[in-house]
Amino acid sequence: NTTCSNAHILTFLWRAAGSPVVEAENTFTDVTEDAYYYQAALWAKSKGMVSGSIFAPNAPCNRASTVKFIWQAAGSPHVTANTAFTDVSANADYAMAVAWALENGVTKGTTETTFTPANTCTRAQIVTFLYRSFAQ
Repeated sequence: NTTCSNAHILTFLWRAAGSPVVEAENTFTDVTEDAYYYQAALWAKSKGMVSGSIFAPNAPCNRASTVKFIWQAAGSPHVTANTAFTDVSANADYAMAVAWALENGVTKGTTETTFTPANTCTRAQIVTFLYRSFAQ
């Protein structure tokens, strides 16, 4: 039931990608070379999953960010269907990720009509999302 942080989810995804070494300048002001998530942060930035100079490794990862990170790690596949979730705007930057996650059985939402994008994810929930996404 421990809250999953940005560093956790991105490290999980980086490891699932084979832990590639990224030779790039570290432009994050809050990531040091000795951090366990150092290469994961560089990898995520190289993939366009994060941007800017703040990585926020300890920030809690919410449901919207989680499915967006997983979707991006999968190559940001296009989906044509929208979700029926009343709390996911079609204009949200994570809307396609949610539609992909729903279409691929990664999530069913928190109810039949809600996704609850701002809810913080636990490590168990993240692992469940990852397991379902890699089962595809």
